[in-house]
Amino acid sequence: MVWVQHSSEELVRGDPAWEIVPELSPLEGEPVVHKTFGDAFENTDLEAVLAAQGVGALFVTGAQTDACVRSTLHGALVRGYDTVLVSDAHTTEDLSQWGAPTPDLVVAHTNLYWSWQGAPGRTAGTVETAAVDFGAAPVPA
Repeated sequence: MVWVQHSSEELVRGDPAWEIVPELSPLEGEPVVHKTFGDAFENTDLEAVLAAQGVGALFVTGAQTDACVRSTLHGALVRGYDTVLVSDAHTTEDLSQWGAPTPDLVVAHTNLYWSWQGAPGRTAGTVETAAVDFGAAPVPA
C-alpha cells in the first residue's frame, strides 16, 4: 500500500486537519508520498516509490474526487500504469454553492466516465472495494 497526502495553503502540513485519520493510518513501513498538486505524480517521488516495489497497476481511492482523484487517475494512465478507480472508495466535498454538481453526482459521473477509459497496452476502469484483489491484475467491471 502506498499512501498519498496532500498539503496546500488551505491544508497546512502538520495541522490536525491535514493528519490522516487514525482509522486509515498507514502501517509501519508503508510509504507516504507528500504532494502539493492534484496529480500525485507531479513533483513527487511516487514513480520511484512504485518502481521500487515493482508496481505496474494502481487501485485509486481518495478524497476530492473532482480534483486529486481525477488528476491522479489520468496521471497514472498516461505514465503507463494500469489504473483502476475503486468506485465506492472516493468522495468529495460539496461545492454545489459554486455551481458544481452535488458530491453524489460527482462520484457517479467519475465512476461512469472512468469505467470507459483505456489506452494501448493499459487497463483502466472501475471496481468495487469487495472485488479488489492486490494479488491479481486489475480486471475492471
